[in-house]
Amino acid sequence: MTDKRVVLTTAGSQEEARKIAHGLVEQRLAACVNIVGQIESVYRWQGKVEQGDEFLLIIKSTEAALSRIEEAIRELHSYELPECVVITIADGSSEYLEWLEGSVG
Repeated sequence: MTDKRVVLTTAGSQEEARKIAHGLVEQRLAACVNIVGQIESVYRWQGKVEQGDEFLLIIKSTEAALSRIEEAIRELHSYELPECVVITIADGSSEYLEWLEGSVG
């Protein structure tokens, strides 16, 4: 088990996804953010089933940065309730995990 984490969030446009990704990397809260091109989401919001196009952000970071990532997502995001789901990285390439650690400050 490592202290490295993957955080998932979505954005309603490519521009917003890029804004969030650049903000997180520039603030050294994330080593890397992948933006997965247009996906279709189906979800329940305020009692209704909704559907919309979104962009998925895959954020690579550390446990220590999680609370600041959540804050930054809230600040940079247009959604009333942005997704912020955290997945623990159990293991991986030691060289990659070292790079990740060194890139988050």
